[in-house]
Amino acid sequence: MADHQEASVTLPSDPASVPTARRFVAEVLHGWGLDGADDLADAIRLMVSELATNAVLHTFGQSPTFTVDVRLEREERLHIGVTDSHPRWPRRLPAAVQQDNGRGMVIIRSLAAEAGGRLSVTPTEEGGKTVWISLPWAPTAASYA
Repeated sequence: MADHQEASVTLPSDPASVPTARRFVAEVLHGWGLDGADDLADAIRLMVSELATNAVLHTFGQSPTFTVDVRLEREERLHIGVTDSHPRWPRRLPAAVQQDNGRGMVIIRSLAAEAGGRLSVTPTEEGGKTVWISLPWAPTAASYA
């Protein structure tokens, strides 16, 4: 395997693109050796779904597309980023019992931490942002927990 591998896809900022983003990442990671039935693969699919949903719902129509980047560095570290052109960064909302939304970032942060990774946000040159999850690469592990 190469020292650095990457793949990306740009999708319309539409709810129908969320499952497409999830499938794209799953297919790329399967090609790089991650078993699709693995607990880590399940966690990654959920994190990508949450990130893509945020890129669609919380940009208020101001980002016509979003991009999903998948990078593997030296078979040691996996980075998955979702970029949109809206300038507002994600906010951690209090998870009130009656609240139907606002828990996505908490879920992502928790799943990333369980897998030994982390969540970060970086600005883009165009004024948007990329929300990244960075995880240790362990394609042969049966579970990350």
